Amino acid sequence: MKKIILVAMSAGAIFTACNKKENTVVEETVVKSDTLSETVSDGHNAQNSLDWAGTYEATLPCADCPGIKTTVTLNNDGTFKHVSEYLERDGKFESTGTIMWHDDGSVVHLKGKDIDTKLKVIENGLIGLDQEGKEIEGALKEHYNYKKIN
Repeated sequence: MKKIILVAMSAGAIFTACNKKENTVVEETVVKSDTLSETVSDGHNAQNSLDWAGTYEATLPCADCPGIKTTVTLNNDGTFKHVSEYLERDGKFESTGTIMWHDDGSVVHLKGKDIDTKLKVIENGLIGLDQEGKEIEGALKEHYNYKKIN
């Protein structure tokens, strides 16, 4: 059994080493057999591998307006600024606070006076999550993709 795991890990390492793509991040390798399933993490995650600091924008769905222009700024010092502006209305809300990273280092939790949201950090973007930390599904899913603007 150990030989199978060793061979699988060696093959994965050789394949990864031979692949010269830039900006490739291998987060974890799952080795499976009939009786064993083991996850091996290499320690990389969004928090320590991506250039996550910056400003991101999305226009979130709104029930009674064209949308909510949302700007999120994540700072290297661990702080954030969140601005929500209702389109075609007089409504603008700003929150600031400290970024809380989830244990796996791929999700930020922004919690402040007017905000309590979780966002998955990806290369040059953020993905809005529900309160359970799962990606939002359905027809409006695309609206919860934040693009990095600087």
